[in-house]
Amino acid sequence: MKETWWKEAVVYQIYPRSFMDSNGDGIGDLGGIIRKLDYLKELGVNVIWLSPIYRSPNDDNGYDISDYCEIMEEFGTMEEFDRLLKAMHERGLKLMMDLVVNHTSDEHPWFQAALKDKNSPYRDYYFFRDGKPGGLPPNNWCSHFGFSAWEKEPEGEQYFLHLYTKKQPDLNWDNPSVREEVYRIMQFWTDKGIDGFRMDVINYISKAAELPDMPEDGPHLATPYFANGPHVHEYLQEMNRRILSQRDFITVGEMVSVTTDQARLYTHEDRHELNMVFTFEHMYLDAVGEDKWQIRQWKLSELKAVFGKWQTSLADGCWNSLYLNNHDQARMVSRFGDDGKYRVESAKMLATFLHTLQGTPYIYQGEELGMTNIRFGSIDQYKDIDTLNHYAEAVTVFHEDPKRVMEAIYAKGRDNARTPMQWDASPNAGFTDAVPWIPVNPNYTEINAEAAIRDTESIYHYYQDLIRIRRHHKVVVYGDYNPVCEEHPSIYAYTRRYQGQMLLVVLNFFSDPAVIDLPKACLPENGVRLIGNYEDAPACEVHMKLRAFEAVAFLGGDGGEQIMI
Repeated sequence: MKETWWKEAVVYQIYPRSFMDSNGDGIGDLGGIIRKLDYLKELGVNVIWLSPIYRSPNDDNGYDISDYCEIMEEFGTMEEFDRLLKAMHERGLKLMMDLVVNHTSDEHPWFQAALKDKNSPYRDYYFFRDGKPGGLPPNNWCSHFGFSAWEKEPEGEQYFLHLYTKKQPDLNWDNPSVREEVYRIMQFWTDKGIDGFRMDVINYISKAAELPDMPEDGPHLATPYFANGPHVHEYLQEMNRRILSQRDFITVGEMVSVTTDQARLYTHEDRHELNMVFTFEHMYLDAVGEDKWQIRQWKLSELKAVFGKWQTSLADGCWNSLYLNNHDQARMVSRFGDDGKYRVESAKMLATFLHTLQGTPYIYQGEELGMTNIRFGSIDQYKDIDTLNHYAEAVTVFHEDPKRVMEAIYAKGRDNARTPMQWDASPNAGFTDAVPWIPVNPNYTEINAEAAIRDTESIYHYYQDLIRIRRHHKVVVYGDYNPVCEEHPSIYAYTRRYQGQMLLVVLNFFSDPAVIDLPKACLPENGVRLIGNYEDAPACEVHMKLRAFEAVAFLGGDGGEQIMI
């Protein structure tokens, strides 16, 4: 196993709009992040991933970029960014920027030039096509946010492709000039001294050249024709040669619809592409197919199968990213745990799970506090374009019951993750002195950072312990993964081994107590408790009884007695 700093790191994602407001306009900003760097340093994380902070009209909250080398005015100035980066580095924190280059904003100068002149070289920066007879778009693809993936240009006859909102036209990476522009942007930020890139839907950058129709009887989300396309590895290897090889960067690619075999191609250390990918396979466990709005009950057996497959398939020369929520997903304690009676226990159990697998853990802001989903009373209170488009299409086009649509939004809407960070029990959770851009979750008076820091048994302090354990025990980072008692209906157990040490992790994923009989070979020699989410814990024995959402990890072997929590 090749040991590297980014494998041993813990990443913390900041959604700047909702993190901390420093100037009283109700919107989080760079100044607010600077104020809270000591909080992040104390938590113990190594890397900060910032969701986009570039200039943007905010149709999709910053993922529609109009200038990649300027800061969004609501967030601050380039001078403030420079101060932020300097302050991070002074604290030993690294910065990972969000690179969004599958598409731009329709207000980007490239696209505006393409609209003004049909003969402009910028026309080929995007996908402009003639429509079909009868006023139909070029093909039957739909966007991820509903409705057609094609929009007719305002003053012309052609359509342009947008896999997301109509204000996010897709870039044509087959044009070498586009790739040169992207590398120029990356070089700009590299020269500033950043430490890595998270790459938005980066496996979409190579589309099937002919942009064919999907079969009429099939889904119109044309994933086979725009994901993992014919030249994607060629382009990423070129990017690596030109930019990523300059520094010891941390890189992770967001990749919808990627298999483990494909992920190996993207991440194997011999291929010189990326360090990690964000897989979505586990994010669809509670969905019908890849339609997140069609909800079904997830099963532990399926979760075990998915995580087990990724753990074993990427164990040789590749690396996993570990996450259960982010800015695009519901809060993990509401989705995979219990955000009511057992909120604390289940949040700690899920954290134990993520931080004891092989891979780099990603913490989404507020996760370390056990922040929960939000239930706004009206669709009018929601801000997310994906949520609003889904509601409009479901109710007006497909005539679904609005109450049923809202229940799906309560469970899966992206605004669940985007309510303001809950800093204290003062008005607006200490996030702002003004009216926040989106309402604060009413439970902030109980769930907030100030209260969590005071309470030594809080979820926050448990995260500190988990991060400290990873830092002191390489078996937690590099150890191989071996599932135990895979058929157990409610307990997920596995072992990790590395350089003479052995880790045993036993997790009850449900509220009912559960009993497990472990094979004796799975018990670490002279095993002692490394961490657990109850004050007392079961002994490291064959027969083990776990309480509601109980998590416990035992360490044995050489050095097993060290750094106990």
